[in-house]
Amino acid sequence: MSLVIDTLRASPVTEELSDAEVEILSELFEVQEFKAGDVIVKPNDEQPDNLYMLASGDIEVRIESAAEKAVIHVLKPGDLAGMITFAGGAASQISATLYAVGPTKVLSMQRLRFESLLNSHPRLVYHVMRGIIRNMHGIVRRVNSESAELSNYIYKTGGRY
Repeated sequence: MSLVIDTLRASPVTEELSDAEVEILSELFEVQEFKAGDVIVKPNDEQPDNLYMLASGDIEVRIESAAEKAVIHVLKPGDLAGMITFAGGAASQISATLYAVGPTKVLSMQRLRFESLLNSHPRLVYHVMRGIIRNMHGIVRRVNSESAELSNYIYKTGGRY
């Protein structure tokens, strides 16, 4: 159980939670282990509304089509995946496949299990959702910055290498 507690305590998602609240939340997660190349989650998965938190290892986020496969990001320990569908988005919004790069441990929590805390621990639910929003905001800022860099490069060089 210490892997779950340690991972949660290091996560920005739980930074507003007390130790007792982290303990309550930890009971909702299960640890999943993967080998290199294993699929962690993919479009049209059976449980598309889980929140995933990388405990150890690396995860490649890939966009795949018939024509090509592209790694768009590599998740590191502490990173989250599945935030949009966990927060209420449609499963059809899943467009990437997550692959374990090597031996990987992932914490997984079903949305329904998390929602079971709404009546008994509304403050905990509120603060976790705030943490998820902060995390998503950081990703949006990073993507916006990288997009601006790319636009500047293309504009300044005319797209030449």
